Amino acid sequence: MSQETTAPPEIKRKMHFRGVIKKLTVAGAIVDIGVGKPAVLHVSQVPKENPLQRIEDLLSEGQEVDVWVRRINPKGIIELTMIKPLDLEWREIKKGMVVKGKVVKILRSGIEVDIGAEVPAFVPIGEMTHGYIRDPREIVKEGDEIEAQVIEVNRRRKRIRLSMKALEPKPEEVGRLTREEKTDDNYVPSPMELALMKALQEAKARLANQDGEARETTLRQIQELEQALADMRRKRGRGGNGRHRLN
Repeated sequence: MSQETTAPPEIKRKMHFRGVIKKLTVAGAIVDIGVGKPAVLHVSQVPKENPLQRIEDLLSEGQEVDVWVRRINPKGIIELTMIKPLDLEWREIKKGMVVKGKVVKILRSGIEVDIGAEVPAFVPIGEMTHGYIRDPREIVKEGDEIEAQVIEVNRRRKRIRLSMKALEPKPEEVGRLTREEKTDDNYVPSPMELALMKALQEAKARLANQDGEARETTLRQIQELEQALADMRRKRGRGGNGRHRLN
């Protein structure tokens, strides 16, 4: 294969270029994207209101266009598209991967998140946090950026499910001393920390015998206690306020 028909190695799929139409053809257009060799734009990759529109009705020589690399074919020719590609294609979405996105819709059952895929991803309310919440708005609002883990992807059903709580520490990890604290003979929890740990333990014990509104109330208390304990440990730092050491 000659050097003229080989695409530069730095050219990758989905790369964006501002190109200039050099020539119109029956199949589409030749585009200069400034990489030392022309690229091709097929008529099917040009957005059009009417499917019967000709390439001459859509583009003209010398026109500047925004294009993305669709692929590099086996002959090394760069094929372009004027249709902005998805940030995440179905084949790129894998169970267990961590994604970021924007909350676009809040439902009673959870939230829809734009992660740059063909369809919004869904976070069920039970996957938003380890604790109990009655409404997703207790945690997020529309427009918030969130991070979550993919727990299900079904291309046939066009369904992507995420979990926010998968990236949070589990409640039992929050409610007990860290490994460093356990192995530190001089470590003594502060009175406030001891009180929170005791209240958390008592609330969890009550939960086993509750149902209905009483259970919901206790679940909210557990969530608040876990959050308060986590915040206290996060803020203090080793040897800081809230931690007592024996001399």
